[in-house]
Amino acid sequence: MTIGGGGFCAGARDEELERWIAGLLGAERPRVCLLPTASGDPEEQIARFRLSFRRLGCETSHLSLFRLGDHPVELREHLLAQDAIYVGGGSMLNLLALWRLHGLDRILEQAWWRGILLAGVSAGSMCWFQGGITKSRGAPRAARGLGLLPGSNCVHHGEADRREAFRRALEEGTLPAGWGVDDGAALLWEGTELVEAVSARPGAGALRCGLRDGRVVETELAARALLEAPAPGPPVDAALEELRQLRTTRRAYNARRPGA
Repeated sequence: MTIGGGGFCAGARDEELERWIAGLLGAERPRVCLLPTASGDPEEQIARFRLSFRRLGCETSHLSLFRLGDHPVELREHLLAQDAIYVGGGSMLNLLALWRLHGLDRILEQAWWRGILLAGVSAGSMCWFQGGITKSRGAPRAARGLGLLPGSNCVHHGEADRREAFRRALEEGTLPAGWGVDDGAALLWEGTELVEAVSARPGAGALRCGLRDGRVVETELAARALLEAPAPGPPVDAALEELRQLRTTRRAYNARRPGA
């Protein structure tokens, strides 16, 4: 689940996003772990995360790579015991460098195969894709991600300089086709398939961005407003329940795979 920006750090403005995430997990007291690496494991971000998700009945934890010397943790054991792993925003380049140093890139891929919900905001959103537009070095530019999700991701898509850098990267072939996502909007994935786009803010949404005849074409996705009642038709809860069952089945299957 990939959020364009905001999330729990935006306070009550985006609280429906966290409520939506908790609802996807389908457990009485789901375990959710924060990886705040991208911002250097700041206490304020950790405190906001705890407050937001504990109010929703979740069991929270965080994993601080900057403090492993004082607070050692068995990384693989802890992360693979979670129902969801949430990656905070900050510098995507620093995030990926530290993850690779500690082997978290491989552990998170195992978590993905097991059906653990992987979520994130800003840098924590872009990191799952083949690449994205980051400001880790100042001016926005393209950078590679983990590649668990196909395509590219431009978060904070409402920022003109990021949007222009994204369009330029698509035109030059630096990044593959992908998605531009506003603050307060998110994309939900099942494996590598896009399930739906949602929005916690009026006017926030997402675009599918790619090339046609050498020119960038942006196609607006139909984003479901989290604060609005669902339209008549198949109940949203039924669709979410099906998604939970698929994730539970995949977790059970992959937990039995050798070396999983």
